[in-house]
Amino acid sequence: FRVLAIDFRAAIASREGKETPCLYDASCLAKDILAAVRYLRREGAKEISIVGGSLGGGAAAQATIEAEAGEIDRTVLLAHMLIGEPERMKGRKLFIVARNDLSGSGKPRLDGIRAQFELAPEPKKMVILEGSAHAQFLFDSDQSQRLIEEILRFLSEP
Repeated sequence: FRVLAIDFRAAIASREGKETPCLYDASCLAKDILAAVRYLRREGAKEISIVGGSLGGGAAAQATIEAEAGEIDRTVLLAHMLIGEPERMKGRKLFIVARNDLSGSGKPRLDGIRAQFELAPEPKKMVILEGSAHAQFLFDSDQSQRLIEEILRFLSEP
């Protein structure tokens, strides 16, 4: 795998103390992902898979909607920020969430993510891990080995 990690322009601005309405706007954030996808294609990548967690997962999900058909092959969503039209997502999708991951308001994220999964078109798969770790913090949990195996299996399938 060739990997390109990105940092959203809105996140950079926020860390610098600048207000940006883009920070929690999946469509706005998706522009950065699509720029990275298109860069990788120009550099010769034959298949593009994107992995995003939490806010980045919502941006990744939205990017699949805004991408041209075939531009993004696979998407891994780690407890993603919910998006407006999951039924319009393209490509193969892997939804991953911890069973007891709670939102800031104390509600289980699983409910909203399961609803998004149900609306998303095939092909898709959902993995529910044990515990309460959120998004990228799953890699630091006792579920990390299973998480890695699930992601690698999904990204390696023909």
